[in-house]
Amino acid sequence: MHNLPPKPKAPGVKESYFQSQVILLARLHGWLVMHTRAVEIRPGVWKTPLQGHAGYPDLTLAHKTRGVIFAELKSDIGRLSEKQELWLSTLNDAGMETHVWRPKDIQAISDRLAKGPDRD
Repeated sequence: MHNLPPKPKAPGVKESYFQSQVILLARLHGWLVMHTRAVEIRPGVWKTPLQGHAGYPDLTLAHKTRGVIFAELKSDIGRLSEKQELWLSTLNDAGMETHVWRPKDIQAISDRLAKGPDRD
């Protein structure tokens, strides 16, 4: 019997598709959504025009009664950069609600967007 190589794992949900899902959920639950998209400045060269510090979270969500959320979206295997960690920790230390959301969290994301934050 031959030892076959392990079957490659199916690729997970792409971050761009996941982001579209989260934005749709947010809008369905009445949230305002802010996301800065990259632009192609010349063929094959993409940049996100911004002024300030790099690493700002992917989404800023605001709801008149459910709060403000800063969310970094990652694939199932994606990792935060140091600059993203700095933004999230700074916002969190300032009392803001921050999240690192992954596709596996979609039900919890929907639940959070449907109601206000849990308070202690």
